[in-house]
Amino acid sequence: MTRLVRKTHRCLYLASVLFFFILFYPLLAFFAKDPERNFHRIARCRRIIGFLSSTLVGVFYRFRYETPIDWSKPYVICANHTSNLDITAMVLLCPSDFSFMGKIELLNNPVTGMFFKTIDIPLNRQSRISAFKAFKRADDNLRAGRSMVIFPEGHIGEEFPPRLYDFKNGPFKLAIETQVSIIPVVIHNAWKIFWDDAKTLGSRPGILEVEVLTPIVTTGLQLEQADQLRDDVHRLIKKHWNKTGGL
Repeated sequence: MTRLVRKTHRCLYLASVLFFFILFYPLLAFFAKDPERNFHRIARCRRIIGFLSSTLVGVFYRFRYETPIDWSKPYVICANHTSNLDITAMVLLCPSDFSFMGKIELLNNPVTGMFFKTIDIPLNRQSRISAFKAFKRADDNLRAGRSMVIFPEGHIGEEFPPRLYDFKNGPFKLAIETQVSIIPVVIHNAWKIFWDDAKTLGSRPGILEVEVLTPIVTTGLQLEQADQLRDDVHRLIKKHWNKTGGL
């Protein structure tokens, strides 16, 4: 597929996201008046927007589960991160209420800003106060029965093909503190379809292959074991991702 065609596909995808976001905006603006009460409604709108905007341009998601997941429980969900489509993949993966934790700059995006001002948790890594408040909100969410989705690499790298970066230890401390299980998720080929924000290489239709690994129980673990847990999850995700061309 030529670069021009891929660039055109990217424009169509962005237009599709914007179209469905505008379509749902009146509902979202109404629900945003009381985001705590309307958490599930806002999350449902996001799920529908993600599904429709991807489907319209021929981007689909195939989920494979190593073991069945009991979605009635809260989890800390950790996935590798190479594409903006990873966000939609997580939205479609998790049927129960959850929040993303992400960089504070996402507040400035007209689409993601709506969700980070309501149900998601912005994080300024340069501010200890911001980090403390963000993880306190995440702790409260988990104890209230809502899952957290955190990309533990903390960013999408500039290298192509991408590689798996070291993980931050925040998500793993959070899981141990709340004694909830971690779900490692391997997003195998998103970077081949839509690398980063697709500005450089454009995008194309395709099927994202998402592998959901067996939850890792944290019951009984102590905070001093967070680094080991982090390294174990990193090693596990890297092992599975390498099978399909991840570096």
